[in-house]
Formats: sequence, C-alpha cells, structure tokens
Amino acid sequence: MALSEEFRETAKRVNNWGRWGDADERGTLNLITDEVVRAAAATVRSGRRVPLALPLRQNGVQTGLIPGRVNPLHTMTMVNWEMFGPDTVATSDDVATLGLQAATHWDGLGHVSHSGRLYNGRPATTITPHEGASFAGIEKTGPVVSRGVLLDIARAHGADELPDGHAITPEDLEAAEEQAGVQVGAGDIVLVRTGRMRRYLAGDAQGYGGGASPGLSRRTPEWFHARDVAAVATDTIAFEVIPPEDPAMWLPVHALHLVEMGMLQGQNWNLEELATACVEAGRHAFLLSATPEPFTGGTGAPVAPVAVL
Repeated sequence: MALSEEFRETAKRVNNWGRWGDADERGTLNLITDEVVRAAAATVRSGRRVPLALPLRQNGVQTGLIPGRVNPLHTMTMVNWEMFGPDTVATSDDVATLGLQAATHWDGLGHVSHSGRLYNGRPATTITPHEGASFAGIEKTGPVVSRGVLLDIARAHGADELPDGHAITPEDLEAAEEQAGVQVGAGDIVLVRTGRMRRYLAGDAQGYGGGASPGLSRRTPEWFHARDVAAVATDTIAFEVIPPEDPAMWLPVHALHLVEMGMLQGQNWNLEELATACVEAGRHAFLLSATPEPFTGGTGAPVAPVAVL
C-alpha cells in the first residue's frame, strides 16, 4: 500500500531522527531524565501498587490472527526431581515458548519499518532472521521508569467502553486531561484507556481482539510529539483504530510512532483496576515502572508494569 501525501507530511512534522544523535537507539525514552524520575517519585502518596499486566497463559489474547504470535506454551521440565539422591532437596523447573508480543508488551523500535527504513534512518535490513534487530533491539531501552498519566477516554465519553472503530482524537485526549485534572508533559508515559479490556477479562478473547476496535487515530502522533511524551500504551490488541481511517493504509500510527518518532508503544495493558484506583485517589498521575524484558535483538518484549499511587 502506497504511503499517502498526508502521512508523509505528518512524518516530517514528528520526525526525531538525529535529535539525540545519529547513533541513538532509544528514541523518546531519552526524554525521561533524572529530573523527570525524581518528580515522578514525588507523586507517590499512598504507596498503592496496581499491576497492569495480563497473566501469561495459553488461553491468552492471541487468537491466531497474526501468524507466529503464539500465546505462551508452558512445559514442565522437572517436577520434584531429587537431583542429589533420595530424600534430598527436590527441584521443579519449566520452559516457555511464546510470542514476545503475545500479551502485555512494548513494541520496540524495530517492530515496524516503512520505505525500507527504521528509526533514525537505519536500513530495515539491519533486522535479520538469525539476529533479529541488531539496531534498536528491545534490550537497548534500558530501565523504563517515569511519571505515568492515565487518560481515560471511555470515562470522558461517559461510557464503560468505546465503540468499535472509535478513532481517538487529540480532542478526546484533551477532554480526558481536563476531566482528570492533569496535564501531560515531557517525559510522561501516557496510558490510554478505551475500556476494551473488559471484554477479555469477561472471557471473550475473540470479541477483544478479533475484529474492529477503538484506538488512536493518525492525528494523535502530532499531539504526543508536541507534548514530548516518552511512550504510550493502550488496553487494546492493535493500539490504533481498526479498521484504519484510510482503507489504503494500515498501521500508520505504528509507523509514525516507532519509525519517525522513535517512541515505544504498548498493547494489551490492563487498565481497569488502575482506572478505579485513580478515581478513588482523585488523581491520574503516578509513578510507573515498566521495563521490558531485555531480549537481545527483540522487536518487542513482555512487560509487567506497575503503577504506584
């Protein structure tokens, strides 16, 4: 599918190539400075910890729509094995095979390319079958700890869940900001709640990730760029609106975030308990710890984020 002129113009406006040097592999995570982390730590008041990850299990969110992105296959390799002889200490051990983007995860900067290029203008050919992403592999992200901000778009619309195909706009983001009494700033990690996760938690994996879905519109990357946001995560499987606004181009938001901006994006984050906790606390900003598993050469990785209020 050809890239539209609109996409190319937006790409020019949000492009961060060279902003942190030609060799940079971390993108907008560079916006998370020591000062940003100190300010994030100061948001902690009650110490309440809210987990945001889905359990890694075989009957997970993946429905077979994307080949190879398998739910975790868990196998026991030892069960109470007395390796030092009878009546000694026994060991149980296990292995897992899973898609690195199977459940709650970050998409790394090598996850998407366009026009033969990755973030910072590196050739897409730096991703190989044997080594994966030799440039900007997920292990290059380092620790991801910053101020998290929940923008509850569903609540701003007075709904439990946004309807299928709802394209979240900058106006939606600002309405959620106003309702929450918070303003997104430089180095923040923004969590966008659509309410879609309610379907999966109710046992409807197909309804959650098998078709049309609410998500971010192609107008939102400029909003995040203007605010110097460090990363964005959502409670949907596709991150952006499905079906796409332009039927001739799928995943434009992925391309703008990952390739042009160098910004991590997260999917399948469980924001339901957090949404309740934020309302109870009367604030939507918190300390967020969300470092991905450092798989060398990975184009994405599982993460077990925790919000601390």
